[in-house]
Amino acid sequence: MESRVDFVAADNPHANKLMVHMLAAFAEHEREQISQRTKDALAAAKARGIRLGRNAADRLAPAYRAEAMERARQLAPVLAELKSTGMSTRRMAAELTARGISTPNGAKWHAQTVIRVMNRAEPRHPSP
Repeated sequence: MESRVDFVAADNPHANKLMVHMLAAFAEHEREQISQRTKDALAAAKARGIRLGRNAADRLAPAYRAEAMERARQLAPVLAELKSTGMSTRRMAAELTARGISTPNGAKWHAQTVIRVMNRAEPRHPSP
């Protein structure tokens, strides 16, 4: 509207400038109402003592990390074998997929996924 270019709305071809302006105003008002209701609901939940946001992240993250480390240790011999043949990480990813070894979530292997698993599998040595 501000550019003064005439247009036709595909879902409402008979709408004129006044109707479009009114519909935009109503949509903006509804957006503000939704935002305020959401803020009020979150404030009420917080007042009731409900923990908002990353619920249980402090408990789950260490468990997920330990699970990933264990899986990396299990895959370490296979990865070492593939690495010893001089394969690139991209080729290693293709080989893991070809062998039917799935990723933890059943997705396709990628070079970056192989790198992450190899980094987890390597023992960490503290800096001197």
